[in-house]
Amino acid sequence: MKTIQTINELQHFLQNNKNKSIGFVPTMGYLHEGHLTLLKKARLENDVVVMSIFVNPAQFGPNEDLDRYPRDIEKDTELATAEGVDVLFAPTAEEMYPFESGITIHAGTLSTKLCGESRPGHFDGVLKVITKLFHIVQPTRVYFGQKDAQQLAIIETFVQAYNFPVEIIRVPTVREIDGLAKSSRNVFLSDAERAEATHLYKALSSAMEVWEQTNSVEEAISKARLLIESNTSGKIDYFEALSYPDLQPISNHTEQILFATAVFFEKARLIDNIIVNVKEV
Repeated sequence: MKTIQTINELQHFLQNNKNKSIGFVPTMGYLHEGHLTLLKKARLENDVVVMSIFVNPAQFGPNEDLDRYPRDIEKDTELATAEGVDVLFAPTAEEMYPFESGITIHAGTLSTKLCGESRPGHFDGVLKVITKLFHIVQPTRVYFGQKDAQQLAIIETFVQAYNFPVEIIRVPTVREIDGLAKSSRNVFLSDAERAEATHLYKALSSAMEVWEQTNSVEEAISKARLLIESNTSGKIDYFEALSYPDLQPISNHTEQILFATAVFFEKARLIDNIIVNVKEV
């Protein structure tokens, strides 16, 4: 595996592989099994696999955990090598953002719900870095996990609306044996919080079951919130049900429902979701 830190060197490498399919996995590092699942799928489906590690300052708010975000480039390099990654692109913030252009990208109404409601500007920062990375790498396919369902919906919509020549591949959420979604932020949970955090997925599963039985979104959400509040010390940021991927209120025309939640623990904010195909219910 080749590690590259500059845009010019990466583009030179890719130019020498311009007739090959490129699978791209953008990450912020501190890799876990969820990331490795993305890499495995990219390896199966492409000639060249590029993974980026960049903790993007543009998507962190002033009171968020940019400096605390976990980093372990040595371990990440070992894991990426083992998964057959061809290029690890690990730029600095100065390399990615050498000057302030004054030009911004706004994620629009899709970013005002769920995580976006309590993290204004977050998805603007996501689209900023994704736009740069897509132009730099020019991938054939890009791989994202469904755990970040709102991010995935916004990126899919952005790519479609602005004709990016790339295929977005959804990959199901990878979970621990007890159901907790794999996340780089799980390292910040205390032992007690780690045990409690399993109730996020239980609540989502409960919401899905209640909805299937009653067809009542309100009842499903109410029971799910109660489950989290009764079994964890966390503070619910949101627990919602929306159509997916347009993130609109559920209607008779909805084909997929997203049950999604975010919960604040002492040192970590965890998100999780379940996507239900209505026609299968």
